[in-house]
Amino acid sequence: MDQMNRLATFFARPYLAALAIVSMASLTGACQSTPATPAASANAWATVNGREIKLDEVEKTYRRTAQDNATPSEEEIATAKLGILNELIVQDLLMAKAKELKIELPDTDVDKAFEEGKKNITPEAFEKSLAARNLTTADMREALRRDMLTQKVVEQEVVKKIVVTDQEVTDFFTANKAQFNRAEDAYHIAQIAVTPVQDQDIANRSGDDAKSPQEAAAKTQMLMERLKSGVAFGDLAADFSEDPQSAPRGGDLGFIPISRLQQAPPALRDAVLKSEPGSVRVVSNAGAHTIVLFVAKDTAGQKDPSMPVVKDAITSALRGRREQLLRAAYLSAIRNDAVVVNILANRLVDLKGKALPAVPATK
Repeated sequence: MDQMNRLATFFARPYLAALAIVSMASLTGACQSTPATPAASANAWATVNGREIKLDEVEKTYRRTAQDNATPSEEEIATAKLGILNELIVQDLLMAKAKELKIELPDTDVDKAFEEGKKNITPEAFEKSLAARNLTTADMREALRRDMLTQKVVEQEVVKKIVVTDQEVTDFFTANKAQFNRAEDAYHIAQIAVTPVQDQDIANRSGDDAKSPQEAAAKTQMLMERLKSGVAFGDLAADFSEDPQSAPRGGDLGFIPISRLQQAPPALRDAVLKSEPGSVRVVSNAGAHTIVLFVAKDTAGQKDPSMPVVKDAITSALRGRREQLLRAAYLSAIRNDAVVVNILANRLVDLKGKALPAVPATK
């Protein structure tokens, strides 16, 4: 993988991606349409409860996450920056919530995450990439710190509040009992799909989409490196998979009957049938890549919720649904209670879709 692309991919807001479940349209629509106050400075692109998000913050985030060798149009750049600004608005609200809840992030945690992120990048390549993007190490560390802190808020306010009871597992099983009566052996698998072309229906939480064979190969290698470092498969699938059906479910494809699996392309079939549960393999074809996780095998016959594999599968499915709903509701609620003025959006509306003049990069 190209060293500079590896840097860009790693720092592509891995924690802030968890916030991207809320679309740009819903974000801007939820912001109160209060006119920009006179107190806003000339460099403010948004205000959140009177706090400014400045042009420079958006520019740095754009330079930090942009892919090398890309040549987007002025309109595409403006669209990307508007999306970044909307994410920074949500991040600002979560940072304020972290202060309110007295949630702290030790510097040692940031240090560990930062070093982990650049462990496969030579110091020379790291510094070269920073210079090319007109960024500093301090810029990168601060972005990572903010992303990690906002994720801690989401974990405390959303993830930890999801509870699935034994009765709910039993009720789900009773309502779907036929699904647990297997006529043949089945294999539980999950996937992360990466395609070499631009996709129209990206449904992952970060909006990430490889657009060329080179980007697809680099992205796949990045994902494998993160898996090896301990990042959960489901989180990576939800954040980066380009399959619109399975990405929202953390890549989960459920149990696939062996008869269907045997009809799959040989490489994909063998990635499951010739592997052990828990194994991960990459299957590549014509520039596309599928990272396949073989979760478990289930034998034919009627199952019941006393079996760990059944209980765990139901619990995981129910937790995933509720977390997605609660996350969206929570982020909507904190926006509804805020006074947000998206100055950039207002300017773009006034310009009738024309891009803003290019802004010189500044440190």
